[in-house]
Formats: sequence, structure tokens, C-alpha cells
Amino acid sequence: MKKLILSTIVMSIISITTHAQDLYKKSSVGIKGGYNLASAQFDGDSNVDQRHGFHVGFYNEIFLKERFSVQTELLYSQQGYKIETDNGDFTQKIDYLNLPISLKGYFTDNFYIEAGPQIGVAVSHKEEIDADFDFFDVTNDISPNDFDWGANIGTGFKFDSGINIGARYYFGLGKVYDEENQKNRVLQISLGYDF
Repeated sequence: MKKLILSTIVMSIISITTHAQDLYKKSSVGIKGGYNLASAQFDGDSNVDQRHGFHVGFYNEIFLKERFSVQTELLYSQQGYKIETDNGDFTQKIDYLNLPISLKGYFTDNFYIEAGPQIGVAVSHKEEIDADFDFFDVTNDISPNDFDWGANIGTGFKFDSGINIGARYYFGLGKVYDEENQKNRVLQISLGYDF
């Protein structure tokens, strides 16, 4: 009986260790980058247009189970929006250093969905007013909030080679300015590669 219990314990430890090693092998670190189509949720009658930009950075994916992982990222992201009025255009350009944390669920070995929170720090900003008359064109220094926060939802495909492609939508929940009610919205199309 003692031999049976001992052999069961040993086999359980070997199984747990092997499973942990398999999850460790699936975990990865990589680089990613891609296209941003940024805008803002805006209260009012103005027509809000998009800002085209890019994002680039690093990620770390750690598998918790066979089909579930947590991915943390550090991304430089160009965001902002454009407002078109009868008197001219206002363009808001804000670049952020973002930290998204995503819980990923794999439906197959390669296809996944993801969701999770994101915080960001504004690292640069520029506001441009393009009036109907050239002598009214100016560049302002209107400071947005330093911090942004919200949530991401997305999907993607990770090839066995380590190349991965994904699409993600960011819903900003923090205000861009304290005085107004603009909130960041960003569609990201990404290409990444595991080291």
C-alpha cells in the first residue's frame, strides 16, 4: 500500500512538473507594431475624424493553462483626433506610452480572443488649428491629462513560427481634457514576432 501511495505521489509530481514545463515553453517574449486608427468619443455637434498613426513595443505572454494566457505589453502609440467645423479644423495629436494587460483565450492552438485593462501616460502632445484663412493658422500648447485609462478587446492568430497578427479596439474611459468629455478610441492592427 505504501508503495502504491508513493508511486502515485511521484507520478503526480512528474505530471505537474511536465505540464508546468510545457506551459513555460509556450510562454514568450516578443516585439510588435502596426497601424493605429485613432479617434475620440465626443459630446457635441462637431464631426470627429480619425488620426492615422502607428504603435510599436514589446510584449510578454505567460500561459496559465493550456488555452489561457496573460499578455502584458509596453507600447508607444500615436493617438488623437480631428474636429472639422465651418470655421476650420482642429487636430489633436497625443502620443502615449501604454501598458495593456490582456487575458487571452485560445479557441484553437492558434486563434485567440483577448480583453483587459490599459493605462497610458501622455509623452507628447500637439494641437493644431487650421482656420479658413492662413493668418489664423496656429499651433497651441493646450495640455491634456497626463494619464489615460480604459479597456481593450480584440482577436488574433498566432502562427507556430511565432509570427502573430491581431486586431484590437481600445475604449478610453478617462477624459482627454478635464474641461471636456473627449475619450480616446483606437483601432489597432498589429504584427508581432516571438523571440
